[in-house]
Formats: sequence, structure tokens, C-alpha cells
Amino acid sequence: MALVRSLIVAMLVAAGICFALYAGTGQPRYKQLGLVILKWTLIAAFAFFAGLIVERLFLSE
Repeated sequence: MALVRSLIVAMLVAAGICFALYAGTGQPRYKQLGLVILKWTLIAAFAFFAGLIVERLFLSE
């Protein structure tokens, strides 16, 4: 569980770095890459936490 959370944080940091590179250089490829990383990070985070919620709902007996 800690590994997945660490990966999600690392992906958020990578997206932030891409946005910082875009702000510094003005090259649109960094913004595009940052948005792609951010999109997949949010999808992974929602799936992970949805799994935790489902686990609590059905296995909390």
C-alpha cells in the first residue's frame, strides 16, 4: 500500500517538474507531457482509493 502511494506521489512530482519546465522554457511538449502524466496519475489514484473503499465496505465484518 505504501508503494502505491509513493508511486502516486512520484508521478505527481514528475508532472510538476514537467509544468515547471514548460514555464521555464515555453515548449508546449512539456505541458502536454505533464497533462498526460497528471491524467494517468489521477486515474491510478482514484482506482486505488476506490479499491480501498470497496475493501472496507465488503470486508469490514
